[in-house]
Amino acid sequence: MSSASALPFVSHWIDGARAESRGTRIADVFHPASGVVGARVALGSAADVDAAVASAARAFPAWADVPPIRRARVMFRFLELLNRHKDDLARAITAEHGKVFTDAQGEVARGIDIVEFACGIPQLLKTQFTDQVSTGMDNWTLRQPLGVVAGITPFNFPVMVPMWMFPVAIAAGNCFVLKPSPVDPTPSLIIADLFKQAGLPDGVFNVVQGDKDAVEALIAHPGVRAISFVGSTPIAQSIYEQGARHGKRVQALGGAKNHMVVMPDADLDLAVDALIGSAYGSAGERCMAISVAVLVGEAADRIMPRLVERTRALKVKNGMELDAEMGPIVHAAAHRRISDYIALGAEEGASLLVDGRGFDPAAAGPGCEGGFWLGGTLFDHVAPSMRIYREEIFGPVLSCVRVPDFASAVELVNAHEFGNGVSCFTSDGNVAREFGRRIQVGMVGINVPIPVPMAWHGFGGWKRSLFGDMHAYGEEGVRFYTRQKSIMQRWPGSMRKGAEFAMPTAK
Repeated sequence: MSSASALPFVSHWIDGARAESRGTRIADVFHPASGVVGARVALGSAADVDAAVASAARAFPAWADVPPIRRARVMFRFLELLNRHKDDLARAITAEHGKVFTDAQGEVARGIDIVEFACGIPQLLKTQFTDQVSTGMDNWTLRQPLGVVAGITPFNFPVMVPMWMFPVAIAAGNCFVLKPSPVDPTPSLIIADLFKQAGLPDGVFNVVQGDKDAVEALIAHPGVRAISFVGSTPIAQSIYEQGARHGKRVQALGGAKNHMVVMPDADLDLAVDALIGSAYGSAGERCMAISVAVLVGEAADRIMPRLVERTRALKVKNGMELDAEMGPIVHAAAHRRISDYIALGAEEGASLLVDGRGFDPAAAGPGCEGGFWLGGTLFDHVAPSMRIYREEIFGPVLSCVRVPDFASAVELVNAHEFGNGVSCFTSDGNVAREFGRRIQVGMVGINVPIPVPMAWHGFGGWKRSLFGDMHAYGEEGVRFYTRQKSIMQRWPGSMRKGAEFAMPTAK
């Protein structure tokens, strides 16, 4: 292994250039497939946050005054560069996160979708005008940027989730400070460099690497007007509450326990494909992963043998292998947490049909013996009282719950504290319609296992999966990163002389 001094060092990006850290703390960045340290990353201090916010604040007046069409042209150039370097980003994701390369490519593509959406900002910022709202008076609205805004993003999507935030925020005229995960920080600097090449003015996009210290500094900083966050529910709730205390606009997306209801009339081959891909893709480390299969009536006995066979046959390999279906767990602590949940499920009385803890790392390929490897895990006869049902595991663990009928399935899903995503596989149009109307979850798929909305629709759950009123990206993202101003205007030629003491009315 390379010496620490020879390892790449991932720094901050402030005022249009890589910046030395004002703090002294650093952390290792691992390659999950091998367990080897591949880089080191700065852990930003409050002074680093101050520098980034100051840079953004200096850039804001000029950037906010740039016509939206010219801001869009910068985004178009950025889009072109992203498409040219999308595989570079995907390779960086696979190296530091561990997800298979094809999945990383898909992540980058979904992020690019948001940039394409943001290129339409001249249309998205159009508002309303009423001529002659009263005699001689007109009324219209504007949507204006907030100022300096920040995004705090998780390890599982180091490209896509930041792109839920900064393209819309920047296109709308704000300046942005990104605090990515220290687990896989390299993509953030690739993005910053591409923005620089696209002609984005210095200070409009900044990156502060770091951990909890940088997060707390951003929340408390008086120069930050709004914060977007994606992560676990306890942290999301804490950031939402702290941000409110500091007078900030906050959008905090939390955890999930996504169910997939399989009706007896479903195409079971398609349902099995959907469960395997959505439960074990990206090693289950995504907030839209299906972690609970709700098997209705006779569907349970028919589908379980197929699920066991497919789970055992998963191609768990180094993510750069073209036929890999699942890569390693992101780091050692996550590996321990998931392994502990598997042990807990067995202790709670669930039937452990496939135990991923028995996976041999040597089977993943050369050089993988020291990596953070698990196979797919499958439980049957899971009860709603069990912790493996109630809590988010965030790993390749699929729990199967059996229910007698459709009504019981809906009741089960609606009773859970999370409401991020849900799916129903059926061939019955009425069941599909009733499911969509009655389910209390923010994102719903009918024969779609991972119903992540497209760029122009927006992402967000219900209940304890979202803290705040507005979803990420889409038109709600534009509203989150702007504020409405209403202007009423009239001119002396239409005004009657004399003071008016009554409330103005339409005349």
